[in-house]
Amino acid sequence: MKDEVFFSKGMNPIKEDYPDLYDISVSLNDVCYTGKSLDYKTQKLVAIGIAAAASDNRAVKKQIQSGMKELDITKDEVVDVLRVVLLLAGKPGFMKGINALYNIKE
Repeated sequence: MKDEVFFSKGMNPIKEDYPDLYDISVSLNDVCYTGKSLDYKTQKLVAIGIAAAASDNRAVKKQIQSGMKELDITKDEVVDVLRVVLLLAGKPGFMKGINALYNIKE
């Protein structure tokens, strides 16, 4: 992950006890988030949309948090992504994303 920022508490013990697994996780993120054609911020916005469309509460919250912290992603940018989620994946994923966004902003 960029600057090895993990928002999962589970990564700390993995880093200490199983550094090989931790290194693989970091490497996988580096391979996926290349910034070659799409910049990292755009890729993070895509990740937010995918997590919301999958109706994964925890993942969408973590993606929004890291995007806001690392990349200064704004509330309006997240809402733009969630509008597409509403159109393509429906209201449940959209609402999970909206709820995560507003729980973070409060």
